[in-house]
Amino acid sequence: MSDGLTARFAKRFAGGSVIRVDDWRMSARAGITVLFGASGSGKTTVLRCLAGIDRPEEGVIRWGAAVWFDAALNLFLPPQKRCIGYVPQDFALFPHLSVERNIAYGLHELPAGERHQRLTEIIRWLGLEGLEHRLPSELSGGQQQRVALARAVVYRPRLLLLDEPLSALDAPTRRRLRGELRRWLMQLGIPTVVVTHDRMEAMALGDELVVMDRGNVVQHGPVPDVFSRPTNLAVAGIVAVETVQPGRVVQLADGLVTVTVGNARLTALEQDLPSGTRDVYVCIRAEDVILMKGEEGQTSPRNRLAATVKLLTREGPVMRIDLDCGFPLVAFVTRQACEELALQEKDRVMALIKAPQIHLIPRAAPAASL
Repeated sequence: MSDGLTARFAKRFAGGSVIRVDDWRMSARAGITVLFGASGSGKTTVLRCLAGIDRPEEGVIRWGAAVWFDAALNLFLPPQKRCIGYVPQDFALFPHLSVERNIAYGLHELPAGERHQRLTEIIRWLGLEGLEHRLPSELSGGQQQRVALARAVVYRPRLLLLDEPLSALDAPTRRRLRGELRRWLMQLGIPTVVVTHDRMEAMALGDELVVMDRGNVVQHGPVPDVFSRPTNLAVAGIVAVETVQPGRVVQLADGLVTVTVGNARLTALEQDLPSGTRDVYVCIRAEDVILMKGEEGQTSPRNRLAATVKLLTREGPVMRIDLDCGFPLVAFVTRQACEELALQEKDRVMALIKAPQIHLIPRAAPAASL
């Protein structure tokens, strides 16, 4: 029996909806797996089934040799017997207990000396000194999040489960805590599953990405791979690939694929397309498009497309540039780059895209499984 998580289960709801996980395996080594998808896709239900809060109707959930759930054996371990740490969306702190008593809630079986040592260590580690006797209502959102995390990890669980851990915070606090949360989780050395529907959060926190759609896992892999190389059109939409256009393969030669898209021709690296594939979707991430004005000079990208700026839109720290280059194309540039290029609507620019940054999906691509 391998260490780590093995899960295969289905949770059914009144009305016929089913949340299903097929053969999910997760190492016991430290790392962060992100459950990603739109609201209602089943992410929280999967987390609650792993935690032992919800009981599936079929399947098996194991951690190493320990069986947490087996429908055939009518076996179901409650959360307290799974040795997991769980942080719900609202943090679920006890409003009448101080910070110190909230964190110590699960340590009542430990000797007083060890309990005090663990409390002291976790409070210092998460920077909660001076807040020990405050109530949750007297804390900021970021402080509440740290208390909830401290309570979940102070008794040293084998698996940590976080449900939208930053969603209850305001936007500036979320941005600030993304990096801190990943640093904390990696220092803990506990394998972690994080639920989120926020793309930036998933990219900042995760090592592995599990994409869910309408109750099913549709792709699983390293975070950069899934975001850059979705297996089908549904996943491309979920991970928000900015440019997805129908194309047609017209040539395969020397490890390269030539594709027509609208009035343009693009060159991509040869990919694992099914034999005979001609109709594809062409996927290009906006951050992979380079914009230039004037002479090109010495540039390495194979794809150089004359384009017209159709629209400029501010999106947080970057500018979204909608282009027409024989097909609709989206680029992201920093505000500084936008000012240096003096970009305006109707400007003529050159859009440069490297061949490896163009991903092709067969138009009838099957969904991937874990």
